[in-house]
Amino acid sequence: MIFRRAFRTWMLIAAVVLPIWPLVGWGLFGGGGWEFLVLIVSMPILFLTMAAVAGLIWARPTVRSERAVSWLDVGVLTLWHACIVGFGLFGPASNAFAVVGVLAGLAAFWVVLWEFFTDATKRARETMAEFERIATRPTTGRTAPLARDGEELIVIKEVQIPPKD
Repeated sequence: MIFRRAFRTWMLIAAVVLPIWPLVGWGLFGGGGWEFLVLIVSMPILFLTMAAVAGLIWARPTVRSERAVSWLDVGVLTLWHACIVGFGLFGPASNAFAVVGVLAGLAAFWVVLWEFFTDATKRARETMAEFERIATRPTTGRTAPLARDGEELIVIKEVQIPPKD
């Protein structure tokens, strides 16, 4: 649980740090001019994508309640982050890291989107089941069907009185 909680914080830091790493790696390990131009165009896109994925994860109800990401999130994001770090080394396998990184980014986006809607649907079903349980509960005394235990619900009906001539 501690690792998943730490990863929840790391994904926000990574959205800022990891797009900068290939630019630093280009300077350290040497790259061509065209590579720098591609980096200048693609790194803001990477930042926005990582921020969107982190936002979808952060917005998920179970992540907010547990304050930890799922193990599936950890696996997919670790692969994606490792590919970005490998790409920033600008070695002979840089192109392979770039291709796998793009595929891992797409997979991360769709997995996180699937988890978000699955979690939201599950939470909506639980809420509806609770509502139906309360609404179909037998009433006793003056308690209205939608009132909670010990509460009273007072209904006031307004009647329109016609004016006198």
